[in-house]
Amino acid sequence: MKTVLVTGGAGYIGCNVVRSLASKGYTPVVYDNLSGGFRDFVSDFELIIGDIGNYDLVCETLKSYSIDCVMNFASFIAVGESCNYPLKYYDNNASKTITLLKAMTDCGVNKFIFSSTAAVYGTPLEVPITENSPLKPESPYGRTKLMVENILSDLSRSQDFRYMALRYFNAAGAVPDGTIGESHIPETHLIPLVLRAALDPDYVITIFGEDYPTKDGTCIRDYIHVTDLADAHVLALEKLFDGSESSIYNLGNGTGFSVKEVIDSAKKITGKDFSIKSGPRRDGDPAILVASSDKAHSELGWVPQYPDIDNIVSSAWNWEKQKKRKGY
Repeated sequence: MKTVLVTGGAGYIGCNVVRSLASKGYTPVVYDNLSGGFRDFVSDFELIIGDIGNYDLVCETLKSYSIDCVMNFASFIAVGESCNYPLKYYDNNASKTITLLKAMTDCGVNKFIFSSTAAVYGTPLEVPITENSPLKPESPYGRTKLMVENILSDLSRSQDFRYMALRYFNAAGAVPDGTIGESHIPETHLIPLVLRAALDPDYVITIFGEDYPTKDGTCIRDYIHVTDLADAHVLALEKLFDGSESSIYNLGNGTGFSVKEVIDSAKKITGKDFSIKSGPRRDGDPAILVASSDKAHSELGWVPQYPDIDNIVSSAWNWEKQKKRKGY
């Protein structure tokens, strides 16, 4: 079978994709600088420790492992941090990705799966959001992702190069046995923060805005289980190998859950009550972000297996309960 280089493959989403690739008979090779990933997440796989900005090492890896396709997860992802340190994001997410793409084209590797984001849309004019919705990113993070999408589009028109860009909504959850899950420093995602409150009586969850035009006044987001995300990547890869043209896909459940609904689910799953406080709205937080994934359903044959918020929270809880014991 084909050999796939997974850059950023020791991180949260990347390592799940590595496992999914292996389960389908592909040979994944992990390439990660371990700035945000964990060696233990990919202990059963080949790991090259390196940065995607290292042109020589990327070329050496592409050639020595006879790589057929590259999947790139080597990005910084915190929206707030990107606003405070934009150059950090433009350097890593854009400039270094250009170096990766140059190494690929110089080495004759012409298939690419790109980890993009719903942040390219900014505040939507309507929901659900389709791939044809206006692209108006409101953060350096979102702009770096859209920049790479534009580069990929130009590259595919100028050379024999094909790609799939997958725009995630809110990745969440953990593998069913709880052995791999989210571990970001600092953590900014709602579900792990809510579960932290269930484990730590001193931690208080803040709801940022309770006056949105939604059913309970709190923001609504589209949560997609990380295992479902991983499956979509393999389906997109197979479509590339089958000769499909380049394309872009939203990956979401098509169903939104409010902040309060996530909190209620966490209380039910954990059997614990915890402290909550109300805070002001955050700049750039749209009331509702929900995806239309009809294109991924029809063209990739992708059907999420864990669409229910309780299932997502339950899997994340299995991970959070043992995370400290594992040293994450």
